[in-house]
This record gives sequence, structure tokens and C-alpha cells, in this order.
Amino acid sequence: MNWEMLTALWPYIRRYRGRMSAGLIILLVNTAAFVLIPFEIELAINDLGRGIDVAKLLRYCLLLMVTVIARGVLNYYQRLIMITISRLIEFDLRNDLLAKLETLSQAFFQKFRTGDLMARAVNDLAAVRNMVGPGIMYSAQAVVLFVYVVAILWRQDPVLTLIAFVPAPFVSLAVQWFGKRIHERFERIQAMFSRLSTRVEENLGGLRMVRAYTREPLEEERFDRLNRQYVQHNMRLVLLAGAFDPLLQFLLGVAFVLVLWFGGRAVLEHRITIGGYAAFNLYMAQMAFPMIAMGYVINLVQRGAASFTRLRELLTQTPDIADGPATDASVTAVRGDIEFRGLNFDYDGQPVLRDLNLHIRAGKTVALVGHTGSGKSTLVSLIPRLLDAAPGMVLIDGRPIREIPLRVLRKSIGLVPQETLLFSDTLRANISFGVPNAGDAAIEEAAGIAGIAGDIADFPEAYGTRVGERGLTLSGGQKQRAALARALLRNPHILIMDDALASVDTITEDRILEQLERGRLEGGPHSRTTIIISHRISTVRNADLIAVLDHGRIVEQGTHAELIGQGGAYAELYEKQLLEEELSQVE
Repeated sequence: MNWEMLTALWPYIRRYRGRMSAGLIILLVNTAAFVLIPFEIELAINDLGRGIDVAKLLRYCLLLMVTVIARGVLNYYQRLIMITISRLIEFDLRNDLLAKLETLSQAFFQKFRTGDLMARAVNDLAAVRNMVGPGIMYSAQAVVLFVYVVAILWRQDPVLTLIAFVPAPFVSLAVQWFGKRIHERFERIQAMFSRLSTRVEENLGGLRMVRAYTREPLEEERFDRLNRQYVQHNMRLVLLAGAFDPLLQFLLGVAFVLVLWFGGRAVLEHRITIGGYAAFNLYMAQMAFPMIAMGYVINLVQRGAASFTRLRELLTQTPDIADGPATDASVTAVRGDIEFRGLNFDYDGQPVLRDLNLHIRAGKTVALVGHTGSGKSTLVSLIPRLLDAAPGMVLIDGRPIREIPLRVLRKSIGLVPQETLLFSDTLRANISFGVPNAGDAAIEEAAGIAGIAGDIADFPEAYGTRVGERGLTLSGGQKQRAALARALLRNPHILIMDDALASVDTITEDRILEQLERGRLEGGPHSRTTIIISHRISTVRNADLIAVLDHGRIVEQGTHAELIGQGGAYAELYEKQLLEEELSQVE
């Protein structure tokens, strides 16, 4: 565990420094009780050597019993405190990790896959927990025991102590060599585990597609290949760690042989007593714990260090989109007046929006139409700052969007994205996701406007029906309408519907749009700004303004009637859809 890592971990350890101090004090006392046992045995042997009687024997047995019981109690509280601290640090790290991930932009999640993030949040955190729990506890215990025992042995016989520690330099070299390689191999294992987790996550998420295309054998083969590589990496670590412990035990055995030879001669020369020699061997046996535990501790620490490096890679990420110096904390609400002024936007150097100017007045309904890839979804993603344009190019209520606190901005927006996501929970929980304390009446009203109340009424458990992972049990149209209800429940000043009714039949769509329009008009001219993206002319024809995008530019804008009269791209799209409808009726 290097200094840099300790510095990074210190804010988490510092929160529990009181408990940590108590745990270390108990550790000191516990270790002192441990090293007291050979001393008591030395006293007993030397005293009993001068004459044995029952009272004397009982006295030393009781003394040893008291020491052993005291050590057992101390050992329990030592472990309780230190392991509890490790669990609390794991808890804090996991919370901080999720909080950090929630601040990061789409670009980050394009770089890091879900399976990789899950592996870090589970496997790597467990390794860090073991490092700060058992790792720190056994390390501290080994160091304290080493200091105690060396001081006692040196006081008893300095020459024999030096002889006993002849293998120590070789132990140090072994620790350094093995520690470095364990760290490297565990880093590779964790990276491989991330790849394995990603493969599992993708297969489970796309299980329908895998079955539909009968790709099970191929996916099983790919998983088997990754699994074999993961096992191979683990086997290399096992071989390395497996050689480390026997090597340490061999060096410890060498120390015992040296003590046996030179200590036996010291007894013959009457430089130490029989009891002292027995105690010396017991202290050497106690030193076996630090040396044997060293292999275990080095393994834990190196695994934890490799995992903490991977976690820090996430925890030190800087959000691309966040409140900054330009943010005005006095802004507490948004009316919904939106303006794109000379907007240019690129994806990885590829132009998506070019010289785009559009003013969406508060309370109006504006529709965006255009071919796939024309930039519609990108444009509306700039409004809640899911993507960020250059300063001054997007304005809300006449002020640059970066002046508005992110929390205020996003609380004012109801977003129904192109790809509907429902959580594995009840319909009530999904609809009230943005307003957790919403009452049943408000939830049912939002569901009614979104046109899904009738469907929900037919479900056996109504709003208590669980929808499965990602809304698996609902149809595409039902998922879209549930997502719309979720957005409407927030009563947002800005409602963005990104192709949100594509899976809904035209009759239901007309009914939903009619209710949305009625609610907007009843609420006054500034009640809600609505932005609709759709490929259906029927969805957008009643909008106050229609903007036609082509290759990132607005090529036409106006009302439905005005654009039909211009005979341009919008009119061509309208005529094409009319023809498709006529052909479908003939069929």
C-alpha cells in the first residue's frame, strides 16, 4: 500500500478515526497479551524445575487461563471494530461511486461499458474492503507483534536474536518480488472480469435477440473463450501466490534450525535457562504468524491496491457537464422560452448541427421533423444539457443556459426519450419516478392524459403491476405512454417528446395530442412549452411551428399550412405519407 493510495483512502478512514484508534489500542493490548504467554511459560518451567507441587501448578495454569481468556475477548472486539470499519468504508465508497457516475455525461458511458462498471462496483469494492479490513488489521498486528518479540528476544539474548533473523533479508526480497507481480496479475484479472461481466450483461439484456437469431451456440462459445482466459489468469496468480507461502515457511524453518543449533549450545554453556530457551522457541513460533500472514496480507493489499486504482479512475472523473462559474444561483424557475442562436455542434469532430437558429416561445408547441440522422434528437438533448453546446448558443428565457443551475433546469423539463426505459418495479413507481410523493389521483390523471389509464385498469393489479426489467411485460406503445405519463406528472414547463408516440396507433395518438393541447390552452399562454419530434405528419400538423431539419440545418419552418404551400421538403414528406396510407388501405 503506497503513500499515494493511503492519501486517497484517508478521507474515508478519517470518518472512522475514533473507531480505528480504539481498534488499534485493543490490538496493542491483545498482542501484548499474546506475547505474555511465552513469558509465563518460561516462569513456570524455571520455577517447576526447582520443585513441583499442586498449588504451584494450579497457580500457573490459572495465570495462563486468565491470559488466554483476556486475549479471546480482546481478539473478538478487535475484529469486530476493524471489520465493521471496512464494511462502512465499502458502503461510503459505493455511495460515492454511484453519485459520481450520476454526474458523468454520455461520452463517459460510451467509453466505459456497463459490465465493466458493475465489476468495479462489486468485485473491486470487495477487494478494497478486504484491504482496509483484514489487510490493515493483520498488517498492524504483524508489525506490532514483530516489534514486541524482537525487543523481548534482544533483551534475552542479542546474539541468538541476530542469528535467528539471518533469513530476514531474503524474506524482504521475496515480499517485494512477489508483491509487485501479484499486483500486476490481479490488475489483469480484474480487467478480464470486467470483460466477462460485460458479456453476461449484454447477453442477458439481449436475450430475445440472441434467441430470435439462434445465436446461442456462438454466444456460448464466446463466453466460454472469455471464461477460459479468466481462469487462466487466475491460475497464474494462484501459482504465484501458492509459491509465496511455502517460500516464507521454508525461510521460517531455516530460522528454527538456526535457533535449535545455536540456542541448544547456549543452554549447554549456561548462557540461557531451559525455560528461557523454551520461551525463545515459543516467541519464534509466534513470529511464524507475521511471516505466514505476510503472504496473505501482501495478497490482500496488492489485490486491494489494484482494485482501488480501478475505482479511483472512476472517482476522479470530472463531469463534462456541471454548474460552473457562470451559474446564477438566484435562478429558481424556468418559464420555457428557448432559443438556439448560431448553433454549431460536433460529435467527435463530425459536424451534426450547423449554423442553426430557432426561437421557441414559451407556451408554444413546436415540432421538429426530418430524415433519420438530421440532428433532431441531438438538438433537444441540448435543452436539458444532456449534451453541451458552446457558450451563448443555447438560451433559456433569454439567458445563456449555463447560467441556470442544472437542478433547476432539469426539474423544469419533462423528457420522453426515443428509447423508453422503465424500471423493474410497479407501474405506480415508474409513473411517479420524477415525483416520488405523488398521490394516486395525480398519477391516475397523468396516466389518463397519456392514454394508458384504460390499459392499466385491465391489469390484474392495476397500478401495482410489476412491469419486469426495462418494461419487459408491456408492449412498445404501453411503454411509451407510461413514459409520457411519467413526464406529465412532473407538470413541467418544458415537455420534450422525442418520437414518443411512434409505437402508438393513430387514433390513440390523436386522443393524446388533443388532451395535451387542451391542457396547454387551459393553463394559459405560458403553461407549457412542448417540443415534438416525429416522422408522422399527423403528429405534428397542429403544432404552432414546424421546423424541418436536413443535415443539421433548418431548411424550412412555419405552420403546417404554410409549409404545404411552399411545396418544399415538408410538402414532399406529407405527400409521400399520404400515398403510403392510400396504398395500405388498398392492401
